[in-house]
Amino acid sequence: MHISENHNITLTVHEFILLGFLCSQEVEILLFFLFSIIYILTLFGNGAIICAVWWHKPLQTPMYTLLANFSFLEICYINSNVPYMLFNFLSKSKTISYNGCILQFYIFLSLCATELFFLALMAFDRYVAICCPLHYPTIMTRKGCGTLVSACWVGGFLWLVTPASLVSQVPFCGSNVIDHYLCDLGAMLAISCVPVPKTTLTCSTFSAVILFVSLFYILASASYTLILRAVIQVPKDSGRKKAFSTCASHLVVVSLFYGSVTVMYVSPGAANQPGLQKFVTMFYSIATPLLNPLIYSLRNKEMKVALRKVMCKV
Repeated sequence: MHISENHNITLTVHEFILLGFLCSQEVEILLFFLFSIIYILTLFGNGAIICAVWWHKPLQTPMYTLLANFSFLEICYINSNVPYMLFNFLSKSKTISYNGCILQFYIFLSLCATELFFLALMAFDRYVAICCPLHYPTIMTRKGCGTLVSACWVGGFLWLVTPASLVSQVPFCGSNVIDHYLCDLGAMLAISCVPVPKTTLTCSTFSAVILFVSLFYILASASYTLILRAVIQVPKDSGRKKAFSTCASHLVVVSLFYGSVTVMYVSPGAANQPGLQKFVTMFYSIATPLLNPLIYSLRNKEMKVALRKVMCKV
């Protein structure tokens, strides 16, 4: 019997098995300790930035407020996938309920979309500070900054409503083994009962639009093209080094995150390579939240001073 994508199909899969990494139990225990250390370091690093901005008054500016919110986002991001992955390393069943899988998919990708919005917002902040310094206090007010931050969170979670709704309607009536360590788009669609080209195309379109529009804004439209031009015109002894430092840190984070996410959700053929899926997902969802505190703090003297004070208080 032929079953089309638009027909109703009785759901027979009530839970999924997250296959994770195909390795022995001894290796899984080793991975458990390795990722536990990464998880703790990520929480500590991003939490330290939040505390530094909260306790150190000189850092209570729009730029560092955005950085603190970004660090909080990274904490939420890594909590959306790593704890369950750690649990599955020690679990024999490695199961997750159907509703839990759809919820993890929605939260994980919503946080990913929110991060894309945040990176664009941080680029806008640097653009206004460097290219329009006289207008910066009137544009990036506390209220205005709060509104933009809220818009990033709301926009990220609203953006994934349609893809999550479509994935929740995909029929799963055969294999319930997801060849991944989390409920990701490609791995879930790979085990659907029938081909779902419309769902695949819609989800890919949503991913491509938010990726390329935000990246185009950061690199070309009104941000780094004008920022670099303005920085070059700044005299060497008038803050050019500091401007280059903050911009370079942001561009490194943009390169790491956008590069890996583009390979994952836009590159053709990536969905057919489970090994590549796991590696790239692990890179942008686990490695980048770990590296971000280092990238933003090592090149920033003010942040170093604040972090030292935080450590002394702790």
